[in-house]
Amino acid sequence: MPYQPSDKILEKYAKVLIDFALGSENGIKPHEVVFLQVPECAKPILFHLRRAVLKSGGYPIIQYIPDEMMRDFFKYASDDQLSFFPEKYLKGKVDQMDHVVGILAETDKHELEGIDPKKIMLSQRALKPYKDWRDQKENQGKLTWTLALYGTPAMAKEVGMSLKDYWDQIIAACYLDTPDPIATWQKTAREVNRLKNELNALQIESLHIEAQDTDLVVGLGKNRKWLGGGGRNIPSFEVFVSPDWRETHGKVFFNEPLYAYGNLVKDVHLEFKKGRVVKVSAKKGEKVLQEMIKVENADKIGEYSLTDSRLSRITKFMGETLFDENVGGKFGNTHMALGSAYKDAYTGDPAQVTEAGWHEMGYNESVIHTDIVQSIDRVVTATLPSGAKKVIYKSGKFTI
Repeated sequence: MPYQPSDKILEKYAKVLIDFALGSENGIKPHEVVFLQVPECAKPILFHLRRAVLKSGGYPIIQYIPDEMMRDFFKYASDDQLSFFPEKYLKGKVDQMDHVVGILAETDKHELEGIDPKKIMLSQRALKPYKDWRDQKENQGKLTWTLALYGTPAMAKEVGMSLKDYWDQIIAACYLDTPDPIATWQKTAREVNRLKNELNALQIESLHIEAQDTDLVVGLGKNRKWLGGGGRNIPSFEVFVSPDWRETHGKVFFNEPLYAYGNLVKDVHLEFKKGRVVKVSAKKGEKVLQEMIKVENADKIGEYSLTDSRLSRITKFMGETLFDENVGGKFGNTHMALGSAYKDAYTGDPAQVTEAGWHEMGYNESVIHTDIVQSIDRVVTATLPSGAKKVIYKSGKFTI
């Protein structure tokens, strides 16, 4: 029988997600509606999530996702069916939800291999209004969400680990091996907040990233602040910003693989000119990457992130962006997202900014948000308002 974490571990996991991660690290309040989006293969944690919501006085709504259904959909759906948008249903869903928990779990990492990437992107484009509604509600402070990982035999096998070893990484990363995981997360949150405050105090104008096959400048733009924590992801050790997409230029290499739309993508090289990707290559999975950047504004940067190796307890490649973008190891990591920006990186009230205002400030808008990770040694140098240069990150650690 495959390894399964104990009920005690799953109970701790659920409690971290419901009573810490949601509500921007404050947990849920009584009478709030919590959507639980859980795949069939992660059913054991669903019981604990629902119990945690009920114990905290919330109203759980379950979205139970059957395994291995996506390939069949993309195989038989017409373009009209792929682009169908159930407006009333999804609008009602957004109106109803106060919080969302998304559990990431798979029984086949290669389920969509061989499916035309154009079909996948057509389906993604159709969901843009749903994403916009959620973003708007989140920017108003009326919605929080978090993502978490549930390990399966297929996920462990994909990265050459036993299921127990895979879960050992999850348990360590989420502090589930400590007596009080929430208290430990609160301590980590304080350190992430310290880093954010230090970075924001510098008023950085641009970053210069130097590493193997990497010579990239990322201009932050005006009215930006660094973000981190907030409970959006468990685990999360990163500090990140959504820069002015127009001020990115140079080249960057990502040595960590990623799974994009059911396809493995390895050794990604990107070149930016005037904020747009003008050249893309990958050792594997290049076709899906090429199709992705054809989606509106998916050829522009939406996020730049750094993780200090001293914070993260993740030591191995997990084959899931949620963990791989938070990996510690020897050199920590940096990751970039192609596609949509995080509008809460704005120093003012996001709810007061018009669409034209976001455009004017260079916040990218796209239905796509794909993170790509670099874990090789790098030096990150900031340009300050005085014109002075300051190394803020080297050898996997912040130097501030």
